[in-house]
Parts: sequence; C-alpha cells; structure tokens
Amino acid sequence: MELEEKKAIIEGLLFASGDEGITKRKLGTLLEMEQKELKPILEEMMIEYKDKDRGITIMDSHGTLHLTTKPEHASYYKQLLDAPGSTRLSQAAMETLAIVAYQQPITRIEIDDLRGVKSDRAVQTLSNRGLIEEKGRKDAIGRPILFGTTKEFLIYFGLTSIDELPPLSELKEPEDIEDEADLFFKKFTEADDTAE
Repeated sequence: MELEEKKAIIEGLLFASGDEGITKRKLGTLLEMEQKELKPILEEMMIEYKDKDRGITIMDSHGTLHLTTKPEHASYYKQLLDAPGSTRLSQAAMETLAIVAYQQPITRIEIDDLRGVKSDRAVQTLSNRGLIEEKGRKDAIGRPILFGTTKEFLIYFGLTSIDELPPLSELKEPEDIEDEADLFFKKFTEADDTAE
C-alpha cells in the first residue's frame, strides 16, 4: 500500500471515528502497521493539515486522535452555532460552564455549592449544546455523575486543549474562580453583541 493511500485511509478512519476519536494503537492494528511506521505518517499528515488552505486538523488528546476544525477559524464556527435556531447561553449557563472548565471533573452538587444556587437547568443546557458531558462517576455515596468539557467546547472557544484556558491566579475563595473565569468567557458574548 502506497503512502498516499495510507494517509487517505487514516483520514477516513479519523472521520468515521467521530467524537470518540481513534487511538494510535487502534490505527496501527487496523492498518497492520507497527507504531514506528505509523508515527512518521501521522507527523507528516499533521504538518500538511497545518497548511492555511486546510480547514481541518488532527488533534492528539493523550494518544487518541480526532479530526477537528482549526481553532483559528473558531469565530466562523461560533457564528454557525449562534445562527437562528440556536440560542445564546444564559448568564447561569456561562457561570456553570466556567466552573466546569476550570474545576473538571466536577459533580452537579459541587457546581451548586460554588454557584450558591441550583444548576440543574444550566447543566442540562450545556449538555444539550454538547459543551459538557459525563466523564464518569465520583467514588462517593450515591456515585454522582462527574462532568467535564467536550471537544465541541474547545472548538467553540478556539482552543486546542483545556491547558490553553487562561491560568487562574492564586485565589483565596472558590467563588473567585467563577468571577475570573467569567472574564474569559465574557469576551465571547461581547463579540456576539458587536457582530450583530
């Protein structure tokens, strides 16, 4: 099998794997290739995807590969998400999203404690919009659901990794996390207002 055909198969597998992505190990198994053979092909593909003429890229998240849109085009994807038929996030949803982003994985009760009010509706809205998702269960009484951000969250805010969130300074109170994170997310809602 020629190099270009291997690249085409890898691209197809990445697309077909959708949100879940595909591990490098699984790719190697499917292509019947050793990791040392696969690695330079993936590296070459990643370089090719960085070309400004390409609208997608390969994201490597702890050994799982995802075909995703480019962060530098995030404003266009945001316009698509904010097009008629999709509603803007409420202040409660933005606060909840900030808490989840910086404190993940986190339970709904922990979110409620940080916000000081119930967050059921905000959590549901964010889940429906695909910005947060279940990340497992906490090893505690009742085994509550743990929530974290999604790949769509990264795309929406033009990030390639959760590590790109602005660092929070040394804070004394948990509520300060919400306030400082709100400053980061606020710039996106202000951009919405000026674009209209």
